[in-house]
Amino acid sequence: MKAVEISSPGGPEVLKLVERPMPQPAAGEVLIKVTAAGVNRPDTFQRAGNYPPPPGASDLPGLEIAGEIVGGDAAAAGLAVGDKVCALVAGGGYAEYCVAPALQCLPIPKGLSDIEAAGLPETYYTVWSNVFDRGRLAKGEALLVHGGASGIGTTAVQLATAMGNTVYATVGSDERARAVEQLGAVKGINYRSQDYVEEIKALTAGKGVNVILDMVAGDYVNRDLKCLADDGRVVIIALLGGPKGEVDFSQVMRRRLTVTGSTLRPRPVEFKGEISRSLKQHVWPLLEAGKIKPIVHATFPLARACDAHAMMEAGEQIGKLILTL
Repeated sequence: MKAVEISSPGGPEVLKLVERPMPQPAAGEVLIKVTAAGVNRPDTFQRAGNYPPPPGASDLPGLEIAGEIVGGDAAAAGLAVGDKVCALVAGGGYAEYCVAPALQCLPIPKGLSDIEAAGLPETYYTVWSNVFDRGRLAKGEALLVHGGASGIGTTAVQLATAMGNTVYATVGSDERARAVEQLGAVKGINYRSQDYVEEIKALTAGKGVNVILDMVAGDYVNRDLKCLADDGRVVIIALLGGPKGEVDFSQVMRRRLTVTGSTLRPRPVEFKGEISRSLKQHVWPLLEAGKIKPIVHATFPLARACDAHAMMEAGEQIGKLILTL
């Protein structure tokens, strides 16, 4: 099969189209003929040599795919050969064929194309497990999303809005601010020209938000605390601003704040299977009803994965970048 591998750690140009043996599914896994694959920020980290795949995972990049089950243990998740699915994988998505745990496969929602479906798993699994499970966002509460125009961000804005929450988002331009507002955010805050702490205080009459989804970390965390309502929660899912920062723990103690975080990729299949069940129950009906949708900014043929990585690192996209096969 054709696949894109990381020839050596480096920039987008190290992504090379090669021939690889077709992967073989193990017990509980299915073989998927890939029609589209999502591009995600962790792929760029892996390409640069900063995010090695977990033990046993493919060395090929790619964490989410859509396509057709052509073999393996589909019955392990109540599926069958021939089913069209999207799947969360720990690697191997940049290829014509990919194996996936059956429990991490979900039917492509009615009305969505394979390209749109390929942009679902990584973002929706991440947002659901962090905002609603770990962050415990309840109906009627307020959410602040950093990186609101990213794949994760556009997902969080739409999903939380659809679930009955007030959503604010930080973005890097006025254009992106308008884009997230069109997706349901009450306010898009341009962090390049506005102080998001002061903006949130003004927008919430000084009360603050209940949950913050933070993919920046670094010096954002202490500023996040100032945006939180009492008993508020910050959930960190990436370290774009660095892994270290000063925190005023007196705020944490006095106002009963929570700072937490997670990474999804190394979690066991059973854990991700539970998220699959929650998504199918709570989120797939919203997708099929057209109340939320994956935002696809651009598509690239598999051989031009390097161009997709360059666009992501330039911060040009609003929503998802997808590789097509």
